[in-house]
Amino acid sequence: MLKLYDAEVSSRLLLGTALYPSPSIMAGAVKASGTQVVTVSLRREAAGGKSGGQFWELIQALGARVLPNTAGCHSVKEAITTARMARDVFGTSWIKLEIIGNHDTLQPDVFGLVEAARILVQEGFEVFPYTTDDLVVAERLLEAGCKLLMPWCAPIGSARGPQNIDTLRSLRGHFPDVPLIVDAGIGRPSHAAAVMELGYDAVLLNTAVAKAGDPVAMARAFAKAVEAGREALLAGLLEPRDMAVPSTPVIGMAVFS
Repeated sequence: MLKLYDAEVSSRLLLGTALYPSPSIMAGAVKASGTQVVTVSLRREAAGGKSGGQFWELIQALGARVLPNTAGCHSVKEAITTARMARDVFGTSWIKLEIIGNHDTLQPDVFGLVEAARILVQEGFEVFPYTTDDLVVAERLLEAGCKLLMPWCAPIGSARGPQNIDTLRSLRGHFPDVPLIVDAGIGRPSHAAAVMELGYDAVLLNTAVAKAGDPVAMARAFAKAVEAGREALLAGLLEPRDMAVPSTPVIGMAVFS
């Protein structure tokens, strides 16, 4: 089981609900993934009018826990206001905190992120901070009161997969008891398996499923990949070697002349 603040979930795949061809396909993907946590944007709920209400009803019918996010926010003030509104709308103290600092890469503003996280924690929020893979920023977020971290492995929607394995491994090593969820940049099931093999606790993704040719089938593939990566880690992975090692022993073999 994976513990996220005071909640326990069995699935280690968290799924976004944006960009799908239709609400029904989104619902099918969520069900196929087996996820128990879905992210939802307050902006979509607020801007959708009547359709926004229907979307929220669909999310509720899926039975997954909702993780509202502050997607699209570019300042501390904007993110805090959005978080407060999300708590009222969705009835949860969970918030995926995003503050965008760069328009091209959508890289988080880590300075604003730490500031906003500290304020929201003091207000009783349970913050899921979307951050970079920087070790010092991670320490500051934990000091601010965050109980888990959500580092990227590549820019949002880039589908590049893990860009710096050594840095991700270092984060895992420095925070062995902190839940770490890779968020953003994963494009293929093999990417998800790779970060799970590093010891990460879960994966959150959206675009790779929503924009797939068959989102439902892709959601199922990612669920299997996350599970496979976790099982491989627990089974004990063989470390890379500099030289070849024969799988069949030579000593003691019969010699034919």
